[in-house]
Amino acid sequence: MITAIRNAWIVTQDASRRIIKGDVVIDGEKIVSVGPEYNGTADREIDATGDIVMPGMINTHTHVAMSVMKGVVDDLTFPDFLDKVFKIDSDRTDKDLDIGTKIGCMEMIRSGTTTFMDLYYSEDVIAKATQQAGIRGVLCWCCLDEDKTTQKGNPVQNCKNFHSKFKGERKIVPGVGLQGVYVCNEETCVQAKEFSDEVGAPMNLHLSETRGEVADHKKQTGMRPGEWLSEIGVFGPRVVAAHSAWLTKREVMLMGKSGMSISSCPVSNMKLATGGVAPIPEFIEAGVIVSFGTDGNTTNNTLDMFAEMKSLALLQKSSRWDPLVCKAQQVLDFATINGAKAVGMQDKIGSIEPGKYADLIILDGKAPNMRPLLPENMIANIVYSGNGLNTKTVFCQGDMVMQDGNILTLDKDAILDRSEDIWKTLCLR
Repeated sequence: MITAIRNAWIVTQDASRRIIKGDVVIDGEKIVSVGPEYNGTADREIDATGDIVMPGMINTHTHVAMSVMKGVVDDLTFPDFLDKVFKIDSDRTDKDLDIGTKIGCMEMIRSGTTTFMDLYYSEDVIAKATQQAGIRGVLCWCCLDEDKTTQKGNPVQNCKNFHSKFKGERKIVPGVGLQGVYVCNEETCVQAKEFSDEVGAPMNLHLSETRGEVADHKKQTGMRPGEWLSEIGVFGPRVVAAHSAWLTKREVMLMGKSGMSISSCPVSNMKLATGGVAPIPEFIEAGVIVSFGTDGNTTNNTLDMFAEMKSLALLQKSSRWDPLVCKAQQVLDFATINGAKAVGMQDKIGSIEPGKYADLIILDGKAPNMRPLLPENMIANIVYSGNGLNTKTVFCQGDMVMQDGNILTLDKDAILDRSEDIWKTLCLR
């Protein structure tokens, strides 16, 4: 099927970061033409006059199935937050994981995200729900010590089983997760990394989210988490470390040397008041790939990458007392091409170029918050003025999953109608 998106402003995010006026043509799963007016025939035509076509956002850290748990752990201290979340997690069922995932995917579709990196257990359930939603999940099964988990069986073996079952599935990338050094001993970390290396799977982990995590680990091992993970060989080019806030310059240098990525989660860190700000200028200087994520709906309450993009930029500027830190173009890079690099798919997604998957979104260029709209202010408008609800239409791997604000892949009302009863079952205790 050939789709022609006509007369749009195209924010390509290619190597030259071109913004051009013209057409985008999709044939099946891939983009075949960008820019010049398409004179061929198309099975589907979309008039995007005045609108913006840009790459779909890539959320590199979340816990999508927790979307059904909104508002249950707000305004708590971090230890109390963890206690309540762990208790709820231990009682979750496949049914509520399915609904939670679908709610989260709908929110991401509605706000322009086409790929997300997840860290959770029961990723097999999450994978099936994500496939129904029609976006891409890089799904990292959470590994931790067997005596610290509510999973049945060994978490590392569960991860291996999940990978074996879902490898090669369309729009599903099975990966390896590590909960964090506070529940993962050396054996667990090394086994998980060895499996990631063996099968070439991406790896997502929590790193130095809180000052207490760092202090406790240093007391136990004599090393900070980043130093220790580097020492035991966990860091590497397929690793994406979420949060990464409480780090020294030496740890940042070790991370850069390994070729790894980070996923900053500014709203989550601010909401939980864990302190610390990801040292993004130092990451860039050291060669660490910078991306970002929303974290889950319990610590952020939204999965809107537009909101996260603005928050990241403003937090960095404010904390550094420097308005030149994290300029608009750089932040848009974090959300698109850098996110693609982080999940190992930069040759397939993250920019609008012929030969890449048609992972793209159409933004309403006629919305008041986006006007005036010119090539000279377009990137700034997207980053600082835009919001998720500016998203009109979404394609993922050539599939239209939302058209003019209507999600095409899921029965939105039927899913949402079940959400309150699940919330009461999980959270009112």
